[in-house]
Amino acid sequence: MPKYKIALLPGDGVGNDVMEAAMIVLEKIGLDAEYIEGDIGWEFWCKEGNPVPDRTIEILKRTDVCLFGAITSKPKDDAARELDPSLRGKGYSYFSPIVRLRQEFDLYTCLRPCKAYPGNPLNYRDDIDLVIFRENTEGLYAGVEFYPLPEEVRNALLLHPKMARFKDLPLDEIALSTRIMTKNACKRIVRKAFEYARKNKRRSVTIVEKPNVLRETGGLILDIAREIAKEFPDLEFKEANVDAMAMWLVKNPQDYDVLVAENLFGDIVSDLSAQLVGGLGFARSGNIGDDYAIFEPTHGSAPKYAGLYKVNPTAMLLATKMMIEWLGEDEKASRMEKAIAQVIKEGNARTYDLGGSSTTLDVAHEVASKL
Repeated sequence: MPKYKIALLPGDGVGNDVMEAAMIVLEKIGLDAEYIEGDIGWEFWCKEGNPVPDRTIEILKRTDVCLFGAITSKPKDDAARELDPSLRGKGYSYFSPIVRLRQEFDLYTCLRPCKAYPGNPLNYRDDIDLVIFRENTEGLYAGVEFYPLPEEVRNALLLHPKMARFKDLPLDEIALSTRIMTKNACKRIVRKAFEYARKNKRRSVTIVEKPNVLRETGGLILDIAREIAKEFPDLEFKEANVDAMAMWLVKNPQDYDVLVAENLFGDIVSDLSAQLVGGLGFARSGNIGDDYAIFEPTHGSAPKYAGLYKVNPTAMLLATKMMIEWLGEDEKASRMEKAIAQVIKEGNARTYDLGGSSTTLDVAHEVASKL
């Protein structure tokens, strides 16, 4: 029996291309695993009205970890137009597949390392090594939204004096997205950030928020972070407003180490940080819970490049390295990262984003040759 069962969800577009690249490296490194492929993405929304079929959920429930490719996401109206005509008007509603999986499996930690590898011509600086902890299940991405606004929801909101100016508007002129944050979710993401920083001998943890405007939700996570920071006197604790953080990351990214934020702010800051180290072709993430994890590149599905093997697979290969590490295969993970770093430094296999003409699979084979 293989030691691990790993779910593979290629998804849409170039998700299939980069998954193929990942398998080239996984086979070479010799991970003792059984790989089980599942259905997810735009194709299944259009045909079945569900981008995450129940059969895929069952695959994840009987595997140890998941490697995820890429997903096509579209606005609600565009999604409705592309749904199979036989399914329209029957209550189907498009919802991000990866967001659903995060909530379904309580993958509350989104871990996004952003590290500059020497030799990457797209590096903003060569000394950047940031790790972002993003709360993955709540905040503005919790999915609690209304349009048009139900009368009973407006009546409840009228308890707040600042809602008075909206009380006479027609309900179909108001859309509402809620920012829901709980003490438990705030505590566990902040604690994970501090524990990671200590374990990996990092210098500091910075909480990224906007509590001067979002006083209740921002104030909640900030107060919790201040209390938890007292348990880690060996680490410097910093506080930053998200808008100022964006500026300082561009100006002095080397001054920061581990960042922690709620869902939306973590999404924004991690994409900004990814661009500092080469862009989304190098950006990977782990969606991690207490018992399960899904690892993925953070780029989209780039449907115009699907099947052309044009895109940079480095993000997917680094996500695969994170998966191997999460499984406890530290030696294999270390070898894999060294091989990726060597390929980047030598520059013999570069995709179009790096000014080269190598294919997705060329890069994968080059990394495999270094293992």
